[in-house]
Amino acid sequence: MGKYRFPRGMRPSTLEERRVFYEREFNLKSVSEWLKWGDLLNTVFAVVIGRHSNIYLPEYEDIKKKAVTIDEHKGLEDVLEYILQYLPEGVYYDRNVYSDIKLCVQRDCDYRNCWDCENFIGQELAFDIDPENVNCPYHGSVEDKMRKGQGLSFCMLEFRKVRKLTVMLYEDLEDEFKNIRVVFSGRGFHIHVLDEKAIRLSRDEREEIAKKYSEYAIDEWVTSGEMRLIRLPYSLNGLVSRVCIPLGIEEVVKFDPRKQAIPFFLLLSPRRSSRASFSQL
Repeated sequence: MGKYRFPRGMRPSTLEERRVFYEREFNLKSVSEWLKWGDLLNTVFAVVIGRHSNIYLPEYEDIKKKAVTIDEHKGLEDVLEYILQYLPEGVYYDRNVYSDIKLCVQRDCDYRNCWDCENFIGQELAFDIDPENVNCPYHGSVEDKMRKGQGLSFCMLEFRKVRKLTVMLYEDLEDEFKNIRVVFSGRGFHIHVLDEKAIRLSRDEREEIAKKYSEYAIDEWVTSGEMRLIRLPYSLNGLVSRVCIPLGIEEVVKFDPRKQAIPFFLLLSPRRSSRASFSQL
């Protein structure tokens, strides 16, 4: 049995496919547009090299499961150079908002403990809704899948459930917030809330929000602020070979990952959609 199971056509990207994507398809202009609500030069990025796919350059064996922080850069071109160096499974950005990231670098800060620092302004509020977080009549609960070593596996039944939950959560959030964005994360959906009052929320307030919306199969660790990193829109989710793309809420309703957000390397040079260590549903 394969390590993970995904819907038809979704599979891990090879190192060469990651390279091709970031050299030819990754759109820095679109990324810049996404991040323009904040301060790009004060934004921290990170890469995860091969935590789940176990596909990585051999020289990074010791750090393949770690998040490698990119906090010294002069813009997205520099960030892209790091990405091409590591050819990571996933690319992320830090939702924390800093007054001056150079101070964090000088102090060699632990970014996990920023809330009481005078250099910390706030954190983008986010909701991570993934298909493994819902119960499936065929594949069980997330606990069942974890016991089988299938914690990130999902089927289209689970995906349709989180697709519906994403729309419902978005509509609920509209009662309180105005600047709300949705991103297909490669497997599920992220909801980003960029209102000033959301960014200024305390940890206690975030924990209350996480509990309030827990019925929507969210990752409470993300919403409460414990997990600050979130997948960078327009980057490649290398575990399933899908591009993380922003969507209008009307697009979410019928979004199908088997047919959409497919990188050019699959469209132009289709290869067998399954690998020896991965199965499909």
